[in-house]
Amino acid sequence: MTDTLHILGVSGSLRKASRNTYLLRAAAELTPDHTEIEIYSIGDLPLYNQDLITNHYPAPVEAWRNKVRAADAILFTSPEYNHSLTAALKNALDWASRVDLNAAPGTSHLLDQKPGAVMGAGGRSGTIRSQNHFHQIATALNMQVLHKPQVFVPLSPISPFNEAGELIDPLVRTQIQKLLAELALWTRHLQAYQNSTAPAKV
Repeated sequence: MTDTLHILGVSGSLRKASRNTYLLRAAAELTPDHTEIEIYSIGDLPLYNQDLITNHYPAPVEAWRNKVRAADAILFTSPEYNHSLTAALKNALDWASRVDLNAAPGTSHLLDQKPGAVMGAGGRSGTIRSQNHFHQIATALNMQVLHKPQVFVPLSPISPFNEAGELIDPLVRTQIQKLLAELALWTRHLQAYQNSTAPAKV
């Protein structure tokens, strides 16, 4: 199969010098063949508020939802704030979990069955608790998120990034490569299954 898989890379940190965004940039350099990562910022999304939904979603929300819709899979990163993922990432997931406006009853939301994976950089534990919480949310959304391999990137006592934000730790780079390979394989598998069970066109 030679069709290119399009993976959407989403960082839960809004900082310009975010190590989690740097992690995504490293992943974009380590993709397997026929796979690409587009890094997308969720910083423009308003806080979820149903009053903002009239006959359309706010423009930044529509843009985000279109990216989610078009992606074959999503790769998330997030630091750990108070034993959890960031409010920015939870907000983005909330917006994406709404069904399309004027959709027929029973229509699935955009994250339903969407393949994905998560990794993170932070502290001494490498965002273990944040990622565990993410998996709970992903289960509620019925996302098809990989549980392994896991990529936990501690930032102390020695940072795996240099001053330019480049990931220089060879072990972490290898871990990311393994995660991306599994994500690509998992996504292909789900696509093949979904195609095999789709109703025949007449």
